[in-house]
Amino acid sequence: MASPVKRFAAARGLEIRQPASLKSASEVQQARSLGADALVVAAYGLLLPQPLLEAARYGALNIHASLLPRWRGAAPIQRALLAGDRESGVSIMQMDSGLDTGPVLSRHPAPIAADEDAGTLHDKLAVLGAAAIVTALAELEAGRARAVPQPAGGVTYAAKIEKADARLDWTQPASTLERAVRAFRPAPGAFAMLDDQPVKIWRARIVERSGEPGVVQQAGDEVVITCGEGALAVAELQRAGGRRLSAPEFLRGHRLPAGARFA
Repeated sequence: MASPVKRFAAARGLEIRQPASLKSASEVQQARSLGADALVVAAYGLLLPQPLLEAARYGALNIHASLLPRWRGAAPIQRALLAGDRESGVSIMQMDSGLDTGPVLSRHPAPIAADEDAGTLHDKLAVLGAAAIVTALAELEAGRARAVPQPAGGVTYAAKIEKADARLDWTQPASTLERAVRAFRPAPGAFAMLDDQPVKIWRARIVERSGEPGVVQQAGDEVVITCGEGALAVAELQRAGGRRLSAPEFLRGHRLPAGARFA
C-alpha cells in the first residue's frame, strides 16, 4: 500500500524514487544531481550514509519526535509515554553520522496530556513538526539558522519497540501498566495471557485495590486486575482474532470469575 506521502506526491506529479538501498554510488549521484538545498528526513528507520548527508547544500535535516537529546532513536513517542514524561516535542536536527546526535536547529515543546496515547501524541507532533520544518528551511535560506550542538547530559535512547515489550507484567505497579496501555495504543497493543491465549488491553484506569498480581478481583462494567501495587480497571479488551469490546461485551462471551488470572 502506498504511503500518504507517496499518494500526495503522485497526485501532484512529483517525482518519486524508492531505492532499495541508499548506499549505492548511483543513488548518491542522483541525489546530488538534483541540486537540492536540503534533504528532509522523517521517520526513516536507518542511518543515512555520509555521502548522502553531504549531497545537498544545507545537508540533511531530520524532523525528530522528541526534545533532543532525550529519546534519541526509533520509538521516542512510546518511550516518553512509558517513562511518564509530562512533555514531548519536536526537534529539527542537522543530521550527522550518529543516531540522532547532530546539532539542533530548533526545539518545539508540546505537553503530554494525562490521557495521551501514542496515536494522539503522534498526530500532535506531526502537525508541530510540519510547521517547524517549514520555518527551519526558511531560516536556513535567510541565513538566520544556527545549529546548536546537543548537550552531553540528559541523553536517553528510545529503543525500537519489540512484541515482548507490549506484554504486561502484573508484578509492576498499576501506574506503570496504565502508561504501557497508552504507549502501545493504537499499535501494537498492550496484551496479557488468559487461558494461554493473548488478550489485548486497550483502555484501563488505575484503582485502589490489593491482591495477588494478575488476579481478577471484579468483573462487571470493568475488569479489575490487581498489580504489584494497586490495580487496573480494564474497560476495553480484545481476544485474538476478535474485535475490540467493552468489558461487559467481553464478559458476555468469556466468563471471568473472581480469582481468574491474567499472566
